[in-house]
Amino acid sequence: MTSRPHLPETSPRSDSWQPARRESERDDVGPPAIPGSVTTEDLLVEGPHGTIPLRVYTPATRPAATLLWMHGGGFSRGTLDWPEAHMVSAELAARASARVVSVDYRLAGAGTLFPVPLDDVYAAWEWLTSAFPRSEGGIHAVGGASAGAALALGCAVRGRDESLPADRVLLAYPFAHYPNPALDSATVRDMEAIPGILRFPPASIEEMVTGYVGRITDLPPLALPGAARLDGLPPTAIALSEYDDLRPSGELLGRQLTSVGVPVSLHVAARMPHGHLNHWPSPPEASASLDFLGASLSPLPAGRATFA
Repeated sequence: MTSRPHLPETSPRSDSWQPARRESERDDVGPPAIPGSVTTEDLLVEGPHGTIPLRVYTPATRPAATLLWMHGGGFSRGTLDWPEAHMVSAELAARASARVVSVDYRLAGAGTLFPVPLDDVYAAWEWLTSAFPRSEGGIHAVGGASAGAALALGCAVRGRDESLPADRVLLAYPFAHYPNPALDSATVRDMEAIPGILRFPPASIEEMVTGYVGRITDLPPLALPGAARLDGLPPTAIALSEYDDLRPSGELLGRQLTSVGVPVSLHVAARMPHGHLNHWPSPPEASASLDFLGASLSPLPAGRATFA
C-alpha cells in the first residue's frame, strides 16, 4: 500500500447506511457557523406530496450561478443541518459567488419510496428556475452528494426531458448504479484499513436500494440514474473519494457520460473515505473538493476527462 487512508478523528455522520430516520437526529445542535459573507433563509415550497423545506444561501455579491443541492444519507437519513448540506452549501455560495438552495427532501422509509424524494427535488427545481431566472442568477445547476447525487442526476435527466434543463451538474461521490461496480484488487487491499462504518458491502447497498425503491429488480432508471439515457446532459463535475466502495460507480458514470458526448471533469480526493464532505472543516482534502465543485459553476464549460 503506497498511502494510508485519511480517517476522521471522530465517528462520522456520514452517508453510511443505518436503519435510522430523521427521529434519530433530534439531538442535532443546529447548524455551525458559516462564512460571514453568506446569508441564509429558510422557506417552504409546495410539491406533489406536500410542502418541502428549503434553505437558501445567498453570497454577498451578485450570484454568478444558482445551484440546487441535495445532501446524502442513503436516501433514508440527513437534515439541512448536516455538514454535507449546510456547510457545503455555504462554502459553495462563498467560493463560487453562487446562490445555493439546499433541499430537505422526504426521506425513504415508513411508507415513503421512490419517486417521492425525487418528486420533491424536481418540485424544488421547478421553483428555483421560476424564482431565479437566468437573467438574474446566472447559470442554473443541480448537484448533490452520494444518494443526493443520484437525486441530482435524476433531476437533471428529468429536466432535460421536460424542457427545464440544467446548465451544470455537480456530483460528489455519486451512488448511481445497482448493482454497484466492483473495486479493483489493489484498492480492495488498501481499503482493509477503513472502518466498517465507512464501508458499503454488497448487503448494505442492497438494503439501501430496497429501502428506497422497495425492490432490487426492475428498477426505474431515474432511481439509480446510471441506468438512464444520459445524452444531452450539461457539463458534469464529479468529485470522488479515493477509498470508497462507491468510487467505481462515479468512475463508470464518468465514462458513460463521456461516451455520449457530455463534457466531464473529475477530481479524486486522495486517501479519503466516502462522505468526506460531511466532515468539514476536517480533513483538508474536503476544501480541495469544494474548490473543484465551485469552479465547475463558472460560466466557462467544464473540461473533459479521460476515463480508463
